[in-house]
Amino acid sequence: MDLSVNIVICLVFCCVWDAESRVSNAVLTVPNGGAQGDWGETQFCTTGYATGFAIKVHAPQGMFKDDTSLNGVRLYCKSGEIIESTVGANGEWSKSKNCPKDHLNSFSLNVESSQGMLDDSGANNIQFRCQNGDVMKGESKEWGHFGPWSKDCEPGAICGIQTKVDLGKTGIFSDDTGLNDVKFYCCD
Repeated sequence: MDLSVNIVICLVFCCVWDAESRVSNAVLTVPNGGAQGDWGETQFCTTGYATGFAIKVHAPQGMFKDDTSLNGVRLYCKSGEIIESTVGANGEWSKSKNCPKDHLNSFSLNVESSQGMLDDSGANNIQFRCQNGDVMKGESKEWGHFGPWSKDCEPGAICGIQTKVDLGKTGIFSDDTGLNDVKFYCCD
């Protein structure tokens, strides 16, 4: 191959790769996330930050049925994109909640501890704090309790997400938990 062709290929690859990647300056986590499940792929707003969110919730199933509660979190980017990492199969998406004038800056997760022989549900709800201090909470059954707030994005705001989800075995004796933990990424 001609040297100039190699250079062109390298330039095209490098430019395309750089356009699709996003560098975060911090990862927001909380200490009360559940242990079950696997981490999904990290997703980022192509540009800008997340201004809102929605959650996928499995309604309470009643006695002797498997509750998974929180099954997914979506971020709404200022650019109009909607991003999400791994999402569980159960539930319905809520309407989005949005910061009125700015971006998502920190979060807190509601998690139920292990119930032993009883039904485990993992994470059940999430709340976000906007840069101006407003708090927006998802609408879900809250078994367990909200843990501490993550640190704030400083500088910048939330721009990416990664979820830890138990995709389950789905059977008569299974005890699936849906979403168990989440990480958010900050960008300048």
